[in-house]
Amino acid sequence: MSEVVGREKGEATYLFDATTSRITVRVFATGLLSAFGHSPTLTPRDLAGEARFDPVHPDKAWLCVRVRADSLEVVEGVNDRDRAEIERRAREEVLKTERYPEIIFESRKITVEKIFEGHYVARIVGDLMLHGVVRPCEIQARVLANEKMLRASGEFSLRQSEFGIKPVTALGGALKVKDEVHISFDIVARRGE
Repeated sequence: MSEVVGREKGEATYLFDATTSRITVRVFATGLLSAFGHSPTLTPRDLAGEARFDPVHPDKAWLCVRVRADSLEVVEGVNDRDRAEIERRAREEVLKTERYPEIIFESRKITVEKIFEGHYVARIVGDLMLHGVVRPCEIQARVLANEKMLRASGEFSLRQSEFGIKPVTALGGALKVKDEVHISFDIVARRGE
C-alpha cells in the first residue's frame, strides 16, 4: 500500500471516529444441513482510517481503512457458546490473523457525483488487502461532507476464494459457509487538525 504525500489547498483530512463508525460482515450458511447452521454477522472492534476530501476538487479524494483482523466479533445470529467457536475459527482457520494481522483498503481513484450541497455519490476503486492477498475492489458509497465531518455508507460483496480463503465447512461438507460474504459500512470521520 502506498503512502500519499502532499495536500492540495482546501483539502481536508478526516480521521475515522471508531466509536460511531461501523463495518458489518455477513456470512451465510449453505449445504444440506444449512438450516441447522448459523449465518452470523461480525463487526471489527478495532477500526481506523483516514479520508481526504475537497468539495472544490472531489475527484482528488483519497481513503484508507485499516481493520485489525483479530478484532472481528460476532454481534448477532448465535448463542454464546457458538459465538466463541465461530470467532476462534474466523481468527485461526479463515483469516489466520497471526500471519495476516491487518485488513487494509486503500483507494486508487474516487469518482464523485454531487447530488446537492454536501451530498455525494462516490465510486471508490482501490486495493483490498485481505489474508495476505491484494485485489482490486470497487465500492459505491453515499457521502455526506461538511467542514467538520464526513460520513460514508454503502455495501458490497466479495468472494473469500479470491483472497485465498477456503470457506469453512463442517459435518463432512453437509454444512458450509458460502464463498460470497456481504459487507456494509457506515463510517463517520471527523476533520483533523
